[in-house]
Amino acid sequence: MSTEPEQPDFTDRQRAVLDKALELLVEGGEKALTTAAIARAAGCSKESLYKWFGDRDGLLAAIVTRQASKVIPGADPAANMSEDGLRAALEEFARNLLETISGDVSLALNRLAIGQASKSETGLGAILEKSGRARIGRQTTALLEKGCTLGYLHCEDPQEAYSTLYGLVVRDQHIRMLLGGTAQASAKDLELAAQTAVKQFIQLYGARN
Repeated sequence: MSTEPEQPDFTDRQRAVLDKALELLVEGGEKALTTAAIARAAGCSKESLYKWFGDRDGLLAAIVTRQASKVIPGADPAANMSEDGLRAALEEFARNLLETISGDVSLALNRLAIGQASKSETGLGAILEKSGRARIGRQTTALLEKGCTLGYLHCEDPQEAYSTLYGLVVRDQHIRMLLGGTAQASAKDLELAAQTAVKQFIQLYGARN
């Protein structure tokens, strides 16, 4: 099964521009994220922004895609792996997911999407779903399918299994983070949460069960 590339095909210059856009979003919110402000901060022209990313939604899609590229399975779904290798890959996915959703950039993007939710069905929320969660889901579902093929997992519907895994990893933490009620978790806390989520997932879907 083929999967999308783990990293978006951005040049170094484009990545630098996206970094500046992310800084503006985190520091100033939606109002700060204008093409003029980004061009000024990144030292490029607005024409270059339009050429590289298209309109503002295209720029947001690029930002989201770059964020999603950080949450990848810890192994190539096309390669063979041991049962322990599958568990380690799932733990890496869970840890990457927790680290990403708890970061300032993801929180700013999600808060902005929530604020736009009543305005349009094709706004940032749709971009986050298509370029973010759906992209992550396709990659990780492929890994789960491989685990089933190798006999390490038992799941009639890998997509449903992925939804369960996602829920076990995220729980209600993301909502509490968005509301500002949760302090930044330490790397040790994230590692423990990832291990716990995967352990619970294996208990539900492990072939030995």
